[in-house]
Amino acid sequence: MNTSVTYKSTGRLDTVTAGAAEKALLALLVDDVNSITMDLSELDYVSSAGLRVLLVVAKAAKARGGKLVLTAPKPAILEVIKISGFDRIISIQP
Repeated sequence: MNTSVTYKSTGRLDTVTAGAAEKALLALLVDDVNSITMDLSELDYVSSAGLRVLLVVAKAAKARGGKLVLTAPKPAILEVIKISGFDRIISIQP
């Protein structure tokens, strides 16, 4: 059975917060959970360390037959995701 959970990211996803965020997100991929919807509506900043978290979690979800979906990113966050090319490998919804 495929199940999706939602995770709300707030503030900054950077070197300081990336480790904890990655651990929390990967901990959600247990039992029948294989997909994560990540609500970015309150995320103000993402660094390269934050982008790495997105990539690691997307790969982990894919390995379980699921996916990572990013929702409601602010324009500046969406721009960073697009510039990095992550919009081609991670689904983004308004």
